[in-house]
Amino acid sequence: MPSAPPPPSAPGPGAWLKAPAGLANATVALLGAGIAADLFSLWAGGGVFGVVSDVIDGDYGAVTEDRLDRADSLYGVSGILQGAVMLGTVVLFLCWFHRVRVNAEVFAPDGHSKSRGWAIGGWFVPIANLWFPRRIAVDIWDASSGDRWLPGAGREHKRRTLLNAWWTMWLTTGIFGQIASRQYQAAEEPEKIKQAVVSLMASDLINIAAAVVAMLFVRRLTAMQDALARSGPGRPFA
Repeated sequence: MPSAPPPPSAPGPGAWLKAPAGLANATVALLGAGIAADLFSLWAGGGVFGVVSDVIDGDYGAVTEDRLDRADSLYGVSGILQGAVMLGTVVLFLCWFHRVRVNAEVFAPDGHSKSRGWAIGGWFVPIANLWFPRRIAVDIWDASSGDRWLPGAGREHKRRTLLNAWWTMWLTTGIFGQIASRQYQAAEEPEKIKQAVVSLMASDLINIAAAVVAMLFVRRLTAMQDALARSGPGRPFA
């Protein structure tokens, strides 16, 4: 006589469904603010680029020196603004990411390769942060697809194109941003400064693209969980 299948696993202690829409909306809003900060940085960087170009061309006088000081100060302000917005975005994103991870544990208690704490801790462990967050995101995405409770319904959601695009852009903007920042900090000669500013402006453009993809990722995963909470087992979001 065949043995009965094992009962489904239960979520861990403290795992209950809670709507992530509020955190998602706040995260998307700050990602939008980050785009605005990057656009401001692009404009300020263009000013530095123009003044340094004049210096390289030999047009260096009292007026140009004053322009250089103002352009450099404005560029510094744009960097501070970018850092402040990024800090706020990181905090909100991590809160949202942890929330959807907890929800995903309710949807699929046995569908996670990393414990709940890694949804936040995994971002801060050197080397591991290059793949732990994506692994966690994949588990969340699959658990939220709906295929577990509504066979076939989650097939379209299980395509991870958007998730992979988000993670690729995240890694790209982090690596390229570090290289550009170090290049700018080390630059002393006008020609080197000009090249570094171009790198920083390219980094800003990549940041904007990454923010757009992140907004889409947050929106999509939040919508997937909302749809599953409404149609799946148990009660809808609290």
